[in-house]
Amino acid sequence: MSYNPGYQSVLKDLKPSTRQRFVSLSFDYPDPERESIIIAHESGVDAATAESLAVIGEKVRNLKEHGFEEGVSTRLLIYTGALIGQDISPRRAADIAIVNAVSDDPTVQAAIGDIVDAVLP
Repeated sequence: MSYNPGYQSVLKDLKPSTRQRFVSLSFDYPDPERESIIIAHESGVDAATAESLAVIGEKVRNLKEHGFEEGVSTRLLIYTGALIGQDISPRRAADIAIVNAVSDDPTVQAAIGDIVDAVLP
């Protein structure tokens, strides 16, 4: 069984008696250095591009402090790297796999786009 606390609905909380029947593992995103290694390995991009994508991930996740509920997953950063590896421009790849994928809100998309513009060459 897996359970993601706070994911989608508070109506899905487990009863304490049920929770106590399982062990629990908590985890978070890898640090940027480790995440860049993962991105490079899985997408095939060079180390510098992978580092830039990991920085984007970290900065977008920091938007949670400003009301943005979901961060960008390592999976989306890998997809972005894979697109870049297929000769899609870095900015276009980020639009496809990050900016448009994480939110429909134009304000959030603009904020993420600003992060991408500040980080990607």
